[in-house]
Amino acid sequence: MKLRLPQPRLPRRRRTRLLAGAAALAVVAGAGTWTAAASGDAPAVHRQDRMVEMPGAAIDTSYFTAGGGQKRPAVLLGHGFGGSKDDVRAQAERLARDGYAVLTWSARGFGRSGGRIGLNDPEHEVKDVSRLVDWLALQPEVRLDGDGDPRVGVAGASYGGAISLLAAGYDARVDAIAPQITYWNLADSLFPQGVFKKLWAGLFFTTGSADGMRPGGIPGTDTAPAPAPAPAPSAPADAAGATAGSTACGRFQPELCAMYERVAVAGKPDAEARALLETRSPSAVGDRIKVPTLIVQGQEDSLFPLDQADAMAKAIAANGAPVSVDWAAGGHDGGMRESGRVEDRVTAWFDRYLKDEKGADTGPVFRVSRSGGFDSTDGAVRLRGAGGERYPGLTAGPREFALGGREQGFANPAGGAPPALSSLPGIGGQLAAVGAGLSLDFPGQYARFDSEPLDGEVRITGTPTVALNVRSTAADGSAVLFGKVYDVGPDGRQAVLPSQLVAPVRVENAQQGTTVELRLPAVDHAVEAGHRLRLVVAATDLGYASPAAPATYTVSVRGPLAVPVADGVRTASAGLPAWTWGLPLGAALLAAALLGIRRTGREGAGARAGVPQPDPAPAGVPLEITGLTKRYAGAQDRYAVRDLSFRVEQGQVLGLLGPNGAGKTTTLRMLMGLISPDEGEIRVFGHAVRAGAPVLSRVGAFVEGAGFLPHLSGRANLELYWQATGRPAEDAHMAEALEIAGLGDALERAVRTYSQGMRQRLAIAQAMLGMPDLLILDEPTNGLDPPQIREMRDVMIRYAAAGRTVIVSSHLLSEVEQTCTHLVVMDRGRLVRAGEVAEITGGGDTLLVSLAGPVDEGTVAKVAALEGVGAVTAADDGLLVRLEGATAPALIAELVRLEVPVSAVGPHRRLEDAFLTLIGGAA
Repeated sequence: MKLRLPQPRLPRRRRTRLLAGAAALAVVAGAGTWTAAASGDAPAVHRQDRMVEMPGAAIDTSYFTAGGGQKRPAVLLGHGFGGSKDDVRAQAERLARDGYAVLTWSARGFGRSGGRIGLNDPEHEVKDVSRLVDWLALQPEVRLDGDGDPRVGVAGASYGGAISLLAAGYDARVDAIAPQITYWNLADSLFPQGVFKKLWAGLFFTTGSADGMRPGGIPGTDTAPAPAPAPAPSAPADAAGATAGSTACGRFQPELCAMYERVAVAGKPDAEARALLETRSPSAVGDRIKVPTLIVQGQEDSLFPLDQADAMAKAIAANGAPVSVDWAAGGHDGGMRESGRVEDRVTAWFDRYLKDEKGADTGPVFRVSRSGGFDSTDGAVRLRGAGGERYPGLTAGPREFALGGREQGFANPAGGAPPALSSLPGIGGQLAAVGAGLSLDFPGQYARFDSEPLDGEVRITGTPTVALNVRSTAADGSAVLFGKVYDVGPDGRQAVLPSQLVAPVRVENAQQGTTVELRLPAVDHAVEAGHRLRLVVAATDLGYASPAAPATYTVSVRGPLAVPVADGVRTASAGLPAWTWGLPLGAALLAAALLGIRRTGREGAGARAGVPQPDPAPAGVPLEITGLTKRYAGAQDRYAVRDLSFRVEQGQVLGLLGPNGAGKTTTLRMLMGLISPDEGEIRVFGHAVRAGAPVLSRVGAFVEGAGFLPHLSGRANLELYWQATGRPAEDAHMAEALEIAGLGDALERAVRTYSQGMRQRLAIAQAMLGMPDLLILDEPTNGLDPPQIREMRDVMIRYAAAGRTVIVSSHLLSEVEQTCTHLVVMDRGRLVRAGEVAEITGGGDTLLVSLAGPVDEGTVAKVAALEGVGAVTAADDGLLVRLEGATAPALIAELVRLEVPVSAVGPHRRLEDAFLTLIGGAA
């Protein structure tokens, strides 16, 4: 029995149109209601699951709401290719708690939905979205802009990102969109410059086949493992008379299968293939997308590179709509490593353009994530943001670099094999974890042109370009070339390929030579002074189809390499001016007493004998400790801290480690001026630290624990503390500190209702008032459960992201390993070791190879027998491979040859082992 969805009374004319559209939305199976519990006072989220029938398919949906029946905007969340609505459930629940009505659905051919995959066919998937908008207009809690017109935004990643763009182009009721890591023109993505992207195309069609749907979907889209989809119970037969998923074509529309087979056999696209994909691309309706658009694109993405985001940004901005562009870390080749930050920005975007909150911080017009060190657990880069008030495009502020090298000839081998290696779908962006990454160019198959060593650092932000003269001996005079720019170190041996990206180009009619502009991959990458830029032009690449017939190509450069530098994009500064002297002991009277001490110290600083004058040389160094010594009270030969020296640089997150009694807290108390050292010196930004020293106004600290007035709200406690410092309210930067701490609505509740984790975060928010340049945290995770510990870790990382410095003392080694960039290890009051986390943990000779599927013992034996491999051990997530002479790139190349299903590669390091070794096994 089919039930009609409930429909409120509407004016007759509007009701007639909506009823016609909603007739396709009958509930056919699986209707139900669930309530998700919420922590603290956050509202519970109610979820309704429905299988709804649309023309040609039954579509699986979930509807999320929270709170009362007040009117609210709606959000549609799409999923990535190969996934389902379940992949975006967590984000949907968060948006529901933030005051949105959220509808998720599994697209045709995915999850439990029926129908055939049409790659966002306007006649099917796009119309499905419009029918979902019709349904939202009938829900009593959804805010309307007019009859049948809900206030609605659409967001999603990859496949879901494209549908958000298409929905805005085809349905004028869509009010704001936030597409992520997606395409503007699918033909340009799969056939860039006329070259067939065979590995990615093959992965698409394998993922979309009924029998080949693999868990996790397309890599990099944050899809969760899911079983192979089955046809929905009431899925109707398609035009060919077969239920979706029952044919050899899998779940794709037959015309898409025919296109793929034709292109795969020919090794290059034809005009019909391009036209088919272009009609299903957002670019086909680019002139109609006129709503506020937040574009998030991954920097490590060989499937949908940054040029796709550039094209959509320019087209939508030309329509007069607000557009912001965010180049995030990750992408289809490495997973989205900033999913939390991106989701927060999407929420802020919808707050501004759906809720009409004028004060919502939607971020800069352009933002790019840049490296700020390395994470010891997986080798991934730590990130800091850079931004600008306008989008620079891909060719802003070009600098020219002459390239040396004569005209060079090289070969395209028969069958295009063996191919060069650069990017590999799903893991290419993770290769930085193993050192220089992976890029193999075979001798005789490429030409190379080098610049002179650079006089200073050059930050490439965009698409380098160069003119080439090309000749080909192929019968038709064509050539397929692959260009990449390396960052080559001073010794000439280490060459880094930024984001592991390569740019293909097809050249026609080159029998007598022709000139072509090579547009290289768009990247954001800093090339250090003394390094060289190296242009490599190769005949083959594993990810693409090369001509089967052998040929010889001759290439020379016809001018300099033009490198965009985008000077208007600035990396976040070291922090805003800070005035609070940060000992957040919590109570207002204590804050006032501390203020009095500080003022007295300032007045007498110049006259007091023995106080070292500021040293201008290390004025930019947050902390330098030299020969620090502190004896126990009444003891001449027992030391809490003895001859301790180390230095902390700007932007670091430093972990202070040691067993109980190592002297960590004593060191922090001396750093804050609470106690005086017996010997040695502490300098903060070049100034000697003494009780009440003015430089302590640049320091925030959580050392002794926080005491709050329990009957007051969290906000009132912070405001009272700041008022007691006597500083202007605008200098507190209260909103920024609270945003980083992430307390949300709990800030308005009495502190006595707080959990331990919320009290800890409130204490750290107090330490962050004034946004001090140096933040000191002593055991900030004490008493917290694992989710709260993870939240505290995120707070510290967010604070340091703007270039500020954080020092954290903790006994939780796993948290230190995931949070800190550098370590100081103490034992019995002395320094044992100081340096980068990766340097201290070591273990670079052992790699963890994560696998997408099981591997039999025979394959493991083959890997163990490879030259330069010492041992192979099975692990929970894959294989532990100990190298004895082999390099990581060579190992990966061999694994690809052996068809081992590699999903990630990274160093295997454990801080616990290194720590116990350093302190001699003491607990």
